[in-house]
Amino acid sequence: MSRDTLREAAAEFLGTFTLIVFGVGVVAQVVLGGGDHGDFYSINIAWGVSVMLGCYVAGGISGAHINPAVTLALAVHRDFPWRKVLPYVIAQFVGAFAASVVVYLTYREAILAFETEPTLTTAGIWATYPKDYLSNFPGGLLDQTVGTALLMMVIFAVSDERNMALPKSISPVVVGATVFVIGMTYGLNAGYALNPARDLAPRLFTYVAGWGDQVFTAHDDFWWVPVVGPCIGAVLGGLTYDVFITRLYGKSDVPHDKIRG
Repeated sequence: MSRDTLREAAAEFLGTFTLIVFGVGVVAQVVLGGGDHGDFYSINIAWGVSVMLGCYVAGGISGAHINPAVTLALAVHRDFPWRKVLPYVIAQFVGAFAASVVVYLTYREAILAFETEPTLTTAGIWATYPKDYLSNFPGGLLDQTVGTALLMMVIFAVSDERNMALPKSISPVVVGATVFVIGMTYGLNAGYALNPARDLAPRLFTYVAGWGDQVFTAHDDFWWVPVVGPCIGAVLGGLTYDVFITRLYGKSDVPHDKIRG
């Protein structure tokens, strides 16, 4: 691994750590506080801000993918080097796992006061679990695919210099706002993971931290849905943007409303 790739992977680690330590932290506060220290709205707001902060932490170094699905979509559609995909993804997963440890250590005594035996109620602090009515396929997979496709479409839009050309310092705000909106509109079914590292790494942490097999077997082995769905969704979301926007640019590569006669 080159020095540059190592530096970028380190940024992905810290950016993803930032995302998860605040995102999972707010869920811990709401669940363990019994609703007296936050609610559905604070969870959505905090996750949106967490994404924004993660982007600011890593953006100038690695581009702040902080999501394996985003890394995959950029490799497929934006010539992101495939040789960097694995280092980025590993860093994202390790960052999410490390953040999960920090949240657990901080709230360990609150967890012990909340319940005597580990249950899915507290496991849900770290990973997403669907409503009872939701099928894994097609319902759950569609849910995760749609949410991540919408996120990726916006990411492509704000990073497209031939479109609105947002300043890089503003893009994280828009991406964070998009996650907030997705949570407020598509968070009912399964908690809008949108990110394999955000869900699988914390789920793996709960497995080794005492919650056991239930975190993987719950809801007919739902765990794979927030891993596969976001990867499909990110690629499809990027493709959708390219089909409707990128591939329809004229020869000047400038949208007609920006051409000045």
